[in-house]
Amino acid sequence: MPDLIKLLPDSVANQIAAGEVIQRPSSVVKELMENSVDAGAAVIHVIIKDSGRTLIQITDDGYGMSETDARLSFERHSTSKITSAQDLFSIRTKGFRGEALASIAAVAMVELKTRNEENEAGTLIIINGSKVEIQEPCSCPKGSSFSVKNLFYNIPARRKFLKSDNTETRHIITEFQKIAIAHPGIRFLLYHNDSEIYNLPSCNYRQRIIGVFGKQLNNDLISLETETSLVNIKGYIGKPENARRTYGEQFFFVNNRFMKHPYFHKAVIEAYQNILPPESIPSYFIFLETDPASIDINIHPSKTEIKFEDERSIWQILMASVREALGRFNIVPSLDFENEGLIDMPVASTGMSFPKPPVIPVNPDFNPFSEEEKTYTQSYIVERFERENNANWERLYSALEKDEAGSQVGIKNGDPGRKFFQIRNKYIACPVKSGVMIIDQKRAHERILFERFTVCMGSPGNSSQSTMFPVTIVMNPADILVLKDIEKEIGILGFNLGFEDNNTIVIKGLPPSAETGDPVGLIEILIEEFKNTQSDPSKSSGEKIAAAVSGAMAIPYGKHLTQSEMEDLFDALFACSSPNYSPKGRQVINIITLEEIDKRLK
Repeated sequence: MPDLIKLLPDSVANQIAAGEVIQRPSSVVKELMENSVDAGAAVIHVIIKDSGRTLIQITDDGYGMSETDARLSFERHSTSKITSAQDLFSIRTKGFRGEALASIAAVAMVELKTRNEENEAGTLIIINGSKVEIQEPCSCPKGSSFSVKNLFYNIPARRKFLKSDNTETRHIITEFQKIAIAHPGIRFLLYHNDSEIYNLPSCNYRQRIIGVFGKQLNNDLISLETETSLVNIKGYIGKPENARRTYGEQFFFVNNRFMKHPYFHKAVIEAYQNILPPESIPSYFIFLETDPASIDINIHPSKTEIKFEDERSIWQILMASVREALGRFNIVPSLDFENEGLIDMPVASTGMSFPKPPVIPVNPDFNPFSEEEKTYTQSYIVERFERENNANWERLYSALEKDEAGSQVGIKNGDPGRKFFQIRNKYIACPVKSGVMIIDQKRAHERILFERFTVCMGSPGNSSQSTMFPVTIVMNPADILVLKDIEKEIGILGFNLGFEDNNTIVIKGLPPSAETGDPVGLIEILIEEFKNTQSDPSKSSGEKIAAAVSGAMAIPYGKHLTQSEMEDLFDALFACSSPNYSPKGRQVINIITLEEIDKRLK
């Protein structure tokens, strides 16, 4: 039998490696920008054409490379950052594995012009699909300029599965923001299709954050600074009253490297406990500085998932630091120890008059067991009950019953055993024959709206309710691209938005069924809902947008419902084709059986 094991050609091996490192155009932007930062650049230009499909060009004025270094930089695992395994525990640079350029060159047409300070002439290298086609001297300024053209031209399947231009541009902007925020001393410029998106001069951290997200953030930032033997923490957090409904302004960095860390995110949220508006996320830009030997950044190809040696202790320090900053700005209650125990008491003087104590009338002959008093008391309670509940409270429904197989039995009006009760302004409870039915009010409304919107999506021409005064919002450029991506579809549902310069949108109209008390909040929730549904492969694009809009417009938790509103919600829910689950697949209805209740009360 012939031998079966063979070594892969370098070009194939590089394409396989590229699948881990280069997932979309934003991956190329991230890797090349980080190389420019490592090269000591003072100015970095990023030029994008067609959301990175046609061209990604990164130019810097860093150290540059010699001819030999320029050629070797495209070989796998060629790096200037480490020479031994021990170096992995003292890394402060962005790149170190030597995979980025080899991976990019395997899936695109790459042109490099570079020159270091020691050489008068630079080097030009052109590589197509890992194959070096040209290497020759050229004239160029000090630094490096990488041009990546026709990304995934030799892997049509990968190119086919790239998302829309707005989506890919949004990912590029997000990666650009992460690196720009971490390095305020470097000037960054970003252009897309000849339009300037960012021109960020060298500055301090606060100025860089404002430059990236807009001047409206200036008055929202609270400084953060804590020094310990384990970790130093600095940066800025947002005031709770300005917290938004969308993610996008939450950043963690360790040793100036962006990282994702859900555990530390919980520490920040814990510090804001009880002072955040419902369903809001505070802004934060937090920089951690620690010994490189105490972290592991080599656990994921993108190097954004980082393991800390003592995460629990850092969690405590981080939460305390955020709480201290909030307290310092009188945002959370704090004790004033200087005035503790001092009570301002008036001093009596001659002629001062004092108010008489209130007199409470008492009937010493009251007998609660006498028939006359009992009748009076009962009638008073009934009258008060009727005053405090509207007439609709007496409209009673029979609830939906299901057999063990989950099939519907039916609803009958007028059954005197049915009432609706709201629990914690979150759940609706209704007695049924088998026990108590519990309905999640927000998920129920999401299901109702979702089925209505999916019908509307197929019948363009739905009306929009114009706002009395158009509302202007300055937004993150990445979030604006989300809205542009779904502008046509949400327009069918009644959203009328105008896009202006300087990252500004104008809300001109909303769906007639939308509550217009907080149009800005509605748009923010819509953006976040679409981000969450966008990756769901089980839904069509229209269903994803309908799910996002229904999530944004649904009754929020914490809203009190009248009896008639609960009844209407109940009727509309069971008129749906799938009342049991929300558009996100979460359970809407649950029945607590009499058997379960009996067990609990034994």
